[in-house]
Amino acid sequence: MNNLTRSTSTYFYRTLYCIFLFTIVSAYSLTAQQKELDSGTKYSIRSIEVTGAQSFNKNTVIAFTGLKLGDRIFVPGEKLSNVTKKLWQQNLFSDIAFYVTNIEGEEIDLELYIVELPKLNNVVVEGIRKGKATEVIKDNDLVKGTKLTKNLITTTKNYIKNKYKEQGYFNTNVIWNTTSHKDSTGTEDGKNVTIIIDRGERVKVASIDFEGNTELKDKKLRGFLKNTKQKNPVRFWKRSKYTEAGFEEDKENLVKKYSERGYRDARVVNDTLIVDDENNISLKLDIEEGKRYYFGDIRFIGNSKYPDNFLRQYLAIQKGEVYNGTLLKERIEDNTDPDAADLTNLYQNNGYLAVNINPVEVAVRNDTIDFEIRILENKEFYFNHISVIGNTKTNDHVIYRELRTRPGQKYSKRNVVRTVRELGQLGFFDAEQLSPNFKTVDQNNGLVDLEYSVVEKGSSQIELQGGYGGGGFVGTLGLSFNNFSLRNMFEKDAWKPVPMGDGQRLSLRAQASTFYQTYSLSLTEPWLGGKKPVQLSTSFSHTIQYQFDFRTRERNKDQRFLITGGSIGLAKRLQWPDDYFQLSQALSFQHFNLKNYNTGLFTFGDGFSNNLAYTIGLSRNSTSANPIYPRFGSQFNASAKVTLPYSLFNGVDYRALDNEYDQQVATSNDNSSTESEIIDARERISEIDQERFKWLEYYKLKFDATWYTTIVGDLVLRPKAEFGFLGSYNNDRGEIPFERFFVGGDGLGSFSLDGREVVQLRGYPNQSLSDIDGNTIYNKFSLELRYPVTLKQLASIYVLAFAEGGSSYEGFRNYNPFDLSRSAGAGIRIFMPAFGLLGIDFGYGFDPTRTGTQKNGWETHFIIGQQF
Repeated sequence: MNNLTRSTSTYFYRTLYCIFLFTIVSAYSLTAQQKELDSGTKYSIRSIEVTGAQSFNKNTVIAFTGLKLGDRIFVPGEKLSNVTKKLWQQNLFSDIAFYVTNIEGEEIDLELYIVELPKLNNVVVEGIRKGKATEVIKDNDLVKGTKLTKNLITTTKNYIKNKYKEQGYFNTNVIWNTTSHKDSTGTEDGKNVTIIIDRGERVKVASIDFEGNTELKDKKLRGFLKNTKQKNPVRFWKRSKYTEAGFEEDKENLVKKYSERGYRDARVVNDTLIVDDENNISLKLDIEEGKRYYFGDIRFIGNSKYPDNFLRQYLAIQKGEVYNGTLLKERIEDNTDPDAADLTNLYQNNGYLAVNINPVEVAVRNDTIDFEIRILENKEFYFNHISVIGNTKTNDHVIYRELRTRPGQKYSKRNVVRTVRELGQLGFFDAEQLSPNFKTVDQNNGLVDLEYSVVEKGSSQIELQGGYGGGGFVGTLGLSFNNFSLRNMFEKDAWKPVPMGDGQRLSLRAQASTFYQTYSLSLTEPWLGGKKPVQLSTSFSHTIQYQFDFRTRERNKDQRFLITGGSIGLAKRLQWPDDYFQLSQALSFQHFNLKNYNTGLFTFGDGFSNNLAYTIGLSRNSTSANPIYPRFGSQFNASAKVTLPYSLFNGVDYRALDNEYDQQVATSNDNSSTESEIIDARERISEIDQERFKWLEYYKLKFDATWYTTIVGDLVLRPKAEFGFLGSYNNDRGEIPFERFFVGGDGLGSFSLDGREVVQLRGYPNQSLSDIDGNTIYNKFSLELRYPVTLKQLASIYVLAFAEGGSSYEGFRNYNPFDLSRSAGAGIRIFMPAFGLLGIDFGYGFDPTRTGTQKNGWETHFIIGQQF
């Protein structure tokens, strides 16, 4: 045991001694080598080795450095320093170093040690919506193969934090997780990155305080801040939030509001943001109001077309009024409204295309500002060449007849704007892409060459609709050719798939449910004769309707109601009061044939009625160019549908007939009457009804008005009011059983051609707010807020919120315009050339239906369409 211990100890000490000698020798060698490198000797490169974690070819790396065997360099020296900088600039490596591995005389061996940065394989962003995540990846160029540098990681994190800070998320936290990605052989070939974003809560504005304001109170100033609102539990329609962009816009608006009140020198001297805690901030604004100014003398310089007095009246700003810089600018030129009544439009609508109007302050006397409106009229311009490009289906004459700008006419901006509107209203072109292009403006000769660029869109439709209405499923198939060409019907080459291009409208429609079938055909020529905008309309329809038991859902084909009719009408565009008005007239005839068909409104089950009516209507449509999404303008429609007053000349004593009717009804309901008397009474009742309704006698008045107003940006408010009344000339003859109003639902229940009006009122089942046989009066009021998601040619999509109320009544004795069934809700509309109009509404009815006792609650309304 002692020998073994002694032997082990001897081995241990010998090992320590060898390590000590090796360390001494190595240190001496390195010291000598360092001294030799520091001596300023120039060395010849004998070899270069590339080591480290990298995937580049050795020879490629050496070639990139520019170093070659035999090169004489100083070590250390400028040459190697420049090579190192060059490599760093490639942003490919996380570590770069040159080492000297051996020196023999004036020859040196070099080792280039490089560590390649990892490559990005895949990125996943969590915590935000997919679209926003894609935006983060795109904006930071986080694509596969990108080198993962510390700078990239830091920059991306800062980008995300700053992005959400601008939106009011001051406490956004970004976590960057990296994991290795291996290929099929198990070799690491990149990094997978997961970016976790926690926006936290958006900071609220605890308080907004102002200093320096004496003329306008803090509350008033806070009201001017549209984007930045102080916390207020009572205000639910605009929540408190802070965004940098919104705050900057609000400061500009604050100064603008001061200017509108005469304080033209007002400014925000300083603003301070104070972080109260992680969820609340406070804002302080220092205001310098300055003094209040007033308009002084306003002189016009350079005007020869219009006298000073006329321009002063048109400007509508009087001496002594409070100075309003915004108003003055709008009265000179309002860029937000192409039809504005401003001075620039006054001149440009009368030929002065190149007019230049500039308001100049010429004197400030205490608190009064004198202005000169300097007008450079230039010469009058005239339209020279007018052309249209882009129409591939629509024939030229259909477009040119709508143009309000003609060669040789004096230039008019109003007519250019109106032409764009008229082309958009045709429905043949993408209204969002309609544009007038000034091809040539000849300043010397005062001539303008104008070109209208149009983009054709699908204007013919296949209508496929399905839904529940009138007691069952309602299906519709319709063909509507809105740019039809009747004159090319017999041209074989024109059928692509049908003759198109002449602006006529041909519609074929079939609608059916469990108990009825409807077929209709109509043709409209908008320019009869091709010279004037006189519209000719013709239509034909036929309906077969069977008796239907709504409880058992069964129909009886032995009890049927046939309706056959047609109409012809003319509509003419008027010039007075303005050319937005249209006067329309139509003559229609319908024949109602009953076969063993009885309802509560008329008692003859076998017989007929005739409806010969004349309709006159006056309408005005001044909405903007896009008929799918109007942004401004209005629509008014008033119509009267009347028949001949047959009771005045047909020799029938309807009072006596009415008295007899009441007597026969009393007999049929009298328990003491014999069965024979009851049968005779009912037969006589049927004969009386047949006599009363052989030729329908009535008048029907309708009115509706719609306004479109742009609130801000593309947000549009659409109020609408409707009213309808069905009356009779002779009270003894009674109200007719047709042409009545049915209120409630989505309007899809318009299954019959008996003249009934199905009035949409969302939030309730179809026709649930009227009597089973309809009513003679209705009114409806609605308010709709619309916002477009996209208005591209491929898809026009907008969302909406609505509130509406309406009801129907039987006669004026029961009429109460304030007794309404109310509803509210939201919906979406999608219009695509390939599918037509798609819509869905979710409405909540706040009141009961006619047969209900509790508020109706939620209803879903939808339509489905298809277009090619």
